[in-house]
Amino acid sequence: MEKTTPLTEWHQTHEGQMVPFGGFLMPVQYGHGILHEHRLVREKAGLFDVSHMGEFRLSGKDALANLHKVITNDYTDLEIGKIRYGILVEANGCAVDDLLVYKLADEDYLLVVNASNTEKDEAYFREHLFGNVQFSNISSDLGQIALQGPMSQTILARLTDEIPEAYYSFRENVKVGGYNLIISRTGYTGEDGFELYCASADTVGLWELLLKTGEAEGLEPCGLGARDTLRLEAAMPLYGHELSPSITPIEAGLKMFVKPDREGFIAREALMKEPLRRRIGLELIDRGIAREGSPVYFEGRQVGFVSSGTHSPTMNKAIAMALVEKDVFQNTDFSIDVRGRQLKARKIKLPFYKKPQGEK
Repeated sequence: MEKTTPLTEWHQTHEGQMVPFGGFLMPVQYGHGILHEHRLVREKAGLFDVSHMGEFRLSGKDALANLHKVITNDYTDLEIGKIRYGILVEANGCAVDDLLVYKLADEDYLLVVNASNTEKDEAYFREHLFGNVQFSNISSDLGQIALQGPMSQTILARLTDEIPEAYYSFRENVKVGGYNLIISRTGYTGEDGFELYCASADTVGLWELLLKTGEAEGLEPCGLGARDTLRLEAAMPLYGHELSPSITPIEAGLKMFVKPDREGFIAREALMKEPLRRRIGLELIDRGIAREGSPVYFEGRQVGFVSSGTHSPTMNKAIAMALVEKDVFQNTDFSIDVRGRQLKARKIKLPFYKKPQGEK
């Protein structure tokens, strides 16, 4: 049986089309559909329930050393109030999960992980803990709401002036409508936006307050369907697609988040090697949509597979991300097998979409 979030009942009574996702019952869309919600976030603002995400607290004298043992990035110079992305990896360099690390204080970190991996990630961290460190799973204590889109700051500014200015920064203990929040300038849509953490019991109240506050900007609830098309246009990786137990962060094109040459890092040797595959972006020339797992060909030879694919509402064409053999990475013309049809596809630069210049 799927788990629920504090907002599940609200979704069910407000036209939320509920589906299983990551072990939770979540809204994939509302009454106006995925296309409407996608465009809303690109043009105005949308509100997402992301309370299914997992949260851990890691603290103690050896907290930083524990991060550096199993996560690809370097957090030595991470400042209090800042956030840094990283990938949790096995010794072979393949991904256990990707996550965000928030520095709450010296020797005190908040880790945000993917919903479907929360239990697995907890077990993995606990297996590798060492020294003077305390680890706790606080996922059930928190609700999380994502306010995303170019009008997000306008809406949030009506409720507080304690808004984090820099991307990947946050403010803690912000009072909004009587609720105590962490507000981070982060998101998974390719737009400016915020993720707000509150006590689980406050989630419905905060959700309704945000919707009421954003009425003038057309703020509406959005489901996981639009969240996926938005992140794909922005070429953001999704665990189980661009990252997995058989895909390394280097293969996934995330080399900038991998600092392997560190003493004690579990995947140091594995991630110092050149990758055998690379992630590319493709636009389909022939009519059709390539879905996850579709074989990718170059000159009649299968050279990889589609990791994510959809019809892009913003670009009005079919797009896909794929992993291909490194020796064909520099080529342009490929084909994709879609249900027995060979569809022409052209390599294009990632991300497919970037928010307009001038936006944060």
